[in-house]
Amino acid sequence: MAKRVHTKIGDVFSVKIDEGNRKYFQLIAYDLTQLNSDVIRVFKKKYHVDENPDLSKVIKGEVDFHAHCVTKFGIKLDLWEKIGNSPNIDSISNVLFRDTNDYGSGPNEEPVKISHNWFIWHINDETFTRVGKLQGENRKAEVGVIMPPFAIIERIKTGKFNFVYPNFE
Repeated sequence: MAKRVHTKIGDVFSVKIDEGNRKYFQLIAYDLTQLNSDVIRVFKKKYHVDENPDLSKVIKGEVDFHAHCVTKFGIKLDLWEKIGNSPNIDSISNVLFRDTNDYGSGPNEEPVKISHNWFIWHINDETFTRVGKLQGENRKAEVGVIMPPFAIIERIKTGKFNFVYPNFE
């Protein structure tokens, strides 16, 4: 029988990105506005697989991106491993997400490539703010849909998600 996986805020995970390197991310919140999904922050710095960096230094590193996902699934799929926990998660109040209803298409429909129908929110906002066209700071908002573990890995490795989703320009 499979072992039950437990994760909690502050958990730090290691992701092997190629034969010689890995990156880290941290579970920083649960977002009730997205099915109580995990919110992670992924750090930019690459480490050699033989390095064993101090977690306090890892989590002080520059953040590459934030995303919603289910960290337990990534562990079960052996895509990442939990390596520790740090209560230092910094403020989550400035983490901004975006979404649009313009994604997907039916049979014989052309998918929307550029949306002008965006809404934004912060973690655990009670309301989504409809903004239409993304302008100013809102252009820095991360895609807020819950990502499957393989999409998280793709973004960590390449800097882009591997699914069709409208852009804003």
